[in-house]
Amino acid sequence: MSGTNAYFQLVIKEDGTYIKLYGAEPGGQPLVYDEISKYLIDKRIYEYDKIALGKAMATLRGVSEAKLSPTIALPQDEYAKVIISDDRMYAKCRFYPPSTGKTKGGLLTKDDIISALSRAGVKYGVDESKIDMFLRNRKYCSDYILAKATPPIQGHDAVITYHFNTDLTAKPTTNEDGSVDFHKLNIICNCKKDDLLATLTPVDYGKPGIDVCGKVIRPNKVNNRVLRHGNKVRISEDGLQLFADVDGHVSLTDGRVFVSDTYEVPADVDPSTGDIEYEGNVVVRGNVIIGFSVKAKGDIEVYGVVEGAYLEAGGQIILRRGMQGMNKGVLKAYGNIVSKFIENAEVIAGGYVTTDSIMHSNVSAKGDIIVSGRRGLITGGVIRSGTMISVKTAGSHMGTNTVLEVGIDPKIMDEFRELEKQIAKMKAEKEKIAQALAIVRKKLQSGGNLPYNKLESLKQITQTSIQLDTQIAEANARYNILRVEVEANEAGVIRVEDTVYSGTKIIISNVIYYVRDTVKNSKFIRDRADIKVLPLY
Repeated sequence: MSGTNAYFQLVIKEDGTYIKLYGAEPGGQPLVYDEISKYLIDKRIYEYDKIALGKAMATLRGVSEAKLSPTIALPQDEYAKVIISDDRMYAKCRFYPPSTGKTKGGLLTKDDIISALSRAGVKYGVDESKIDMFLRNRKYCSDYILAKATPPIQGHDAVITYHFNTDLTAKPTTNEDGSVDFHKLNIICNCKKDDLLATLTPVDYGKPGIDVCGKVIRPNKVNNRVLRHGNKVRISEDGLQLFADVDGHVSLTDGRVFVSDTYEVPADVDPSTGDIEYEGNVVVRGNVIIGFSVKAKGDIEVYGVVEGAYLEAGGQIILRRGMQGMNKGVLKAYGNIVSKFIENAEVIAGGYVTTDSIMHSNVSAKGDIIVSGRRGLITGGVIRSGTMISVKTAGSHMGTNTVLEVGIDPKIMDEFRELEKQIAKMKAEKEKIAQALAIVRKKLQSGGNLPYNKLESLKQITQTSIQLDTQIAEANARYNILRVEVEANEAGVIRVEDTVYSGTKIIISNVIYYVRDTVKNSKFIRDRADIKVLPLY
């Protein structure tokens, strides 16, 4: 019996117990002292000559023998040590020869090996052919993989593929002079009846496996999805495809596909039409007159001028001429806003804003605010972007108060500043209550009595104080979260292509910079607690 790896064998003689060491063949693994030691412990041989064993291993050349103990050990049968991997994906067996000499140990049978595997906890995946291979050609101190698990078959998430543009950040085409080309906006996604809108690749949950201990191995968790849609969209019988039922505009909102047709106003929105409110898109061929409103769940497009009116869109607002707000007009879109000009108005966009000029207006956008074209002017008002403001000229040579703010989503900044006010107000109210309670307690301590109605009032005041404590704690917790976000954000940038005049106030993530002298061709960025002015190119 020999093998590629080195191995050892107990020899029982009349004068004691010996160990015979067999060296490794070329390419085989040498003996390891710890392996011999663990084997002897398994066989309950605790007292032996460790020095003699060590010398025999050190001088091993071919075959070597050392006396372990004068005690005559019991004969040892061929031994199978079963080791199950940590992940229970396989079980290996390492075999050791039977003792020889005066008394010899017996050899393992196939049933003995299967029984050893079972005692070790192996209940599945036993490869009997590997056992037979060992029995035909016994090799000791070598690993035999005798059992393997059946791994699970991994599945995959359900996947939805949309066959239309879902990217609402796409910007319109610009002309060579920087102005917006209203003939090529490329931001309204039209569809025709029976167009394929979305396809679902169904979820695959995979198939469980079984480890060598007979336990089920679950495949990785996967996420199921279904096609969700609104009106004017139909779903195939197998639930795997969505189709448009009408010609119109397709959009994706909160994971749901909508198709809406368009309501068209052939002239002005004025007393002849009244206010407009529509579930889809609205196109106004004329003007929107002061005092009237247009509300649409989709996009709003106006070919004329918006004069001090209120426009609110669930999608985008496109003004081919512009907005003369007269300090009354409001543009509010959950998507982008594109306008020729904006004057004396309030503008709120969930996407970007692009225009030729902004004058004396309050403009707020989660995305970029780009003021380009022939004028590219911002003068007066407060302009706030979550990401970037790009402008040719900011402020005026007359020092008009102009505020440019970037770096934080304006909604978050509004919440942050509103919380500051609320916390201060609640603390002031809390202080008043504390003073009132102190007066009452002082009166009671001095032996005074309170009427019944005063006692009831005291209970109410105490309850209000407790409620205020809770409200202040909640507000402070939210305020601290927002403060970290505001103070840590350094991503915003303000780009000035031409001139920014003195009197302009720059704010980047709550850090303030006042323009004292005219600055040209520059960009403003935040650097920790400061704002740096760098060359534009």
